[in-house]
Amino acid sequence: MNNKTSFYLGSAAMLLGAGSLLVLAVSVWGFRLGEWPWPKAYQFATWGVWIAAAGVGATLIGFLNWMRLCQGGLLALLLGLVLSLPVAGLGLAFDVSARMTPPINDISTDTEDPPVFWFTVTPTDYPAANAEPQTSAYPQLKPLEIDISFEKAFELALALVEARGWDVLSTDPDESQIEAIATSKLFGFQDEVAIRVTETETGVRIDLRSRSRLGNIDRGANAKRISDFLTDLKEQT
Repeated sequence: MNNKTSFYLGSAAMLLGAGSLLVLAVSVWGFRLGEWPWPKAYQFATWGVWIAAAGVGATLIGFLNWMRLCQGGLLALLLGLVLSLPVAGLGLAFDVSARMTPPINDISTDTEDPPVFWFTVTPTDYPAANAEPQTSAYPQLKPLEIDISFEKAFELALALVEARGWDVLSTDPDESQIEAIATSKLFGFQDEVAIRVTETETGVRIDLRSRSRLGNIDRGANAKRISDFLTDLKEQT
């Protein structure tokens, strides 16, 4: 390989990286507008990941050639890497999280008596089969018990829901429950959340259930949402 090879590889990586960003943007646009079903949008996004991976591969080969000759094409290689890494990294993160989390999409802090959805589009029960894999994968997910009044706990929980920008479906202290929709930032996936506040002898117990509307796996998103919410709520009490 001559001293122009790195420049050519860097230029190719720039095109591939820009192309991967465009493909991902089209995938997101198609899904958010309601024109494409999720499987089609996901397939298109996967193509973007493979294009980005090709861009990363081109830069790696180019860097090896540049290190050998120490001339030609370094800027093009750096730009190619910058353009290719976002989509390639996103694809890698999706793949790793899918492999490291159980294939379930409905998570609850109480698997024996989980909060019930009343106001969502599809108010199905928590799948009993989810309890064992959930407990094994997320043993830290437990109800939050705090020594404050029911009214204060309900107020803080609702304020935190609103601060997160979730769409509130129902807030009824008489039913001890809040229901809301959490929307993901990139594709705009909608996940359903139920928050139940129960009075105890020492204060209140707060349970959360979070469920994805689409797909059969959530890559740990629902468990993280519950954990983050309860952590923030505890810090405010």
